[in-house]
Amino acid sequence: GEALSRAVWDVLARQGLERLTVRAVAAAAGCTTGLVMHRFPNRRALLLHARQLLHEATRQRVEGLEAGAESPRAALHAVLRQGMAISPETVNESIVWVGFLAAAVADDELIAIHRRNNRSWRARVERLVAAAAPQWPAERVATVALALIAMTEGMAALAAADPVAYPAQQQERMLDETLAAYGLNRS
Repeated sequence: GEALSRAVWDVLARQGLERLTVRAVAAAAGCTTGLVMHRFPNRRALLLHARQLLHEATRQRVEGLEAGAESPRAALHAVLRQGMAISPETVNESIVWVGFLAAAVADDELIAIHRRNNRSWRARVERLVAAAAPQWPAERVATVALALIAMTEGMAALAAADPVAYPAQQQERMLDETLAAYGLNRS
């Protein structure tokens, strides 16, 4: 199972959505297409699996970052930072996320999964913003959380497509400047 999961992820991240096929996954895993089809009967099943892997990997990482942060503002910074395309791992995740979103537009089940995961992410960021700025009214918390999500996810999508134009240091500075503009810097 683990080797097939890794193969699905690698094909999607390295070759893109258009090349995610049972045959490509079999080649990446070094096995037969029959073995892949036993677990994933079609391309859509591969895509659903990749999206679930992304959700789980992100959830585990943000829970660890949140638990290890020394303050609510440090937690907000760490959780938002991990969502940008600043390492080979997060660049791959951004590519997978963009590919899934592109496929989800025309698929009711995929878009439902996207919306559920996105709403969970939004609730987490709102909770972190509220903890970082307890004096703010709920409406301001919700608006700032959305702005932070739009900035970090937009940056991740841009960097996934053109990492040279959006280097990690630039993304880090953008996050710091944006949090400072809202008065949410770590210090």
